[in-house]
Amino acid sequence: MHWRAIIRLFGLLLMFYSLSFVPSLLVSLYYSDGQWQVFANSSLAVSFIGLVFWLVNYQQRDELSIRDGFLVVTLFWILLGLVGALPFILGLHLDLTDAVFESISGFTTTGATVISGLDALPKSILYHRQQIQWLGGMGIIVLAVAILPLLGVGGMQLYRAETSGVAKNEKLTPRIAETARSLWLIYVLLTICCAIAYWLAGMSAFDAIGHAYSTVATGGFSTHDDSIGFFNSPLIETIAIFFMLAGGVNFAVHFLVLRRRLLSPYVQDSEARTYGWLFILATLFIAISLYFAGSYATGTEAFRYAAFQVASILTSTGFGTAVFAEWPLHIPLVLVILSFIGGCAGSTSGGIKVMRIMMLAKLGVRQLVQLVHPRSVSVIKMGERPVAESVLFSVWGFYVLYIFTALMLTVAMMAAGLDLESAFGAVVATLNLLGPGLGEVASSFATVDAIVKWLGVFAMLVGRLEVFTLLILFLPTYWRN
Repeated sequence: MHWRAIIRLFGLLLMFYSLSFVPSLLVSLYYSDGQWQVFANSSLAVSFIGLVFWLVNYQQRDELSIRDGFLVVTLFWILLGLVGALPFILGLHLDLTDAVFESISGFTTTGATVISGLDALPKSILYHRQQIQWLGGMGIIVLAVAILPLLGVGGMQLYRAETSGVAKNEKLTPRIAETARSLWLIYVLLTICCAIAYWLAGMSAFDAIGHAYSTVATGGFSTHDDSIGFFNSPLIETIAIFFMLAGGVNFAVHFLVLRRRLLSPYVQDSEARTYGWLFILATLFIAISLYFAGSYATGTEAFRYAAFQVASILTSTGFGTAVFAEWPLHIPLVLVILSFIGGCAGSTSGGIKVMRIMMLAKLGVRQLVQLVHPRSVSVIKMGERPVAESVLFSVWGFYVLYIFTALMLTVAMMAAGLDLESAFGAVVATLNLLGPGLGEVASSFATVDAIVKWLGVFAMLVGRLEVFTLLILFLPTYWRN
C-alpha cells in the first residue's frame, strides 16, 4: 500500500475541496446572514490540513494501484463527511453525530436529514447543503480526475473505484481525464437547464439553483421543510420529474445523445427502455391504487402525486409532495421495491440499478428453461451484446451482498432500539440513498438514537460506493501484501 502517496493525494484533494466553501461564503455576504466567517474558517482549516498532508509527502508520486484506489475513494468520502460537516458544527452548532450524518447524507445524495425548520435557516447554510449533494452526485474524485491531471496518480484506478454501475471500466473517450470532463460537462449542462426551467416556472433564483443541484444529483435536499410540495405547482413538479428521470439515466447514454445530436440512444439502450417502462407502469398502478383507495378525489390528482412520487423514489431522489409512508394498503411497499431497483447503472441514482435487475431476471428465466431443457445452451444478452458469465457472477455476488447488508443493518437498527418498520425504513432510506423512510424515520432522522445515525452513515457509504468498494476493505486478504 502506497501510504505516503495516498496521504499526498488526500492533501491535494482537500486543498481542491476547500475552494467549494467560497460560493457559500459569497452567498452569505450577498444575503448578509452573518455566516461568512463560518465558511471562511472552514475553507482555511481544510486548505491548511490539505497543505500539511501535501508538504510532508510532496515527493511521493508513486502510481496508485486498483487496490489503492478502493482505499483512497472510501477514506476520502469519510474525510469529505468530516470537513463538509464543519459549517453545520460552526454555524448551526450541531453535535458531531448530527453534523456528520447531514454531511454524509448530502455527499452520498441520500437526502435524509436531522435538521428541521429549513425555511428559517441562513441562506448560506441552505446553499451549502444543496451544493454538497451536487458535488457528490457525479463524485468529487471524478471531478478531480477531470480537472487535476497534475495529481500524478492512477486516474483510472480512482475512476473505477468511484463511478457506479456494472460498466464502470468502460471509457467514453480514450483518455480517462477526458471521460471525466465529458461526464461533468453533461452534468453541468443538465443542472443549468434545470435551474432555468425552475426559475421560469416561478421559483426564486436561489431556490431554482438549490433545487437544480439536488434534482440532477437525485439528492433530495430542499430549501423548505415541505420539499417540492412547498410550491404546490404542477409545472414545477413536472420539471422535477423530467430532470429526476434524466439524472437516473446512464450518463454514457446522455453522452451518446450529445455527441450524435440524436435522441435515438435513449430508445436503443435496453436499460433506458426498461427504466422508462418501470416509471410508466408503476405510475399507472399507483395512481389507480390511490384513486380506488379514496386518497384523492380525482384521477388527475391521483396521477399527479403518483407520477411525482414514483419518479422521486425510483431515482432515489427523495423529494416529496406527500408522505408516501402514510399512503394506504400496498402502495408504500411497492415504492420501497422501486427504491431497491433504483435508476440506471452509471447514473447518480442509488439502489441495485435497473441493469443488474434485468440481468438477474434473465438469469432466473434461464435457470427455469434449463430445468426443462437440461442440455440447452443459452446466452444472456443486454440489447444485442452477450453478457460474459463473469459479469453475471459479479452481479449475483453484488445482489447477495446488497441484500445481506440490508438485513444485517435492519437487525442492528432494531438492536439499537427501533421497531421493525422503522428499522427497515431507515435501511431503505440510507442504503438505497432514498432519504425518506418508514415509521419513525418517515420524514426525518432527528429523533433516533446516535447509534442508528452512525449505522445510517455506514449504510449511505455502502450504497454510494456500490457495496464492493467499501466492503472489500473488511477482507483480511485485502491488507496482505
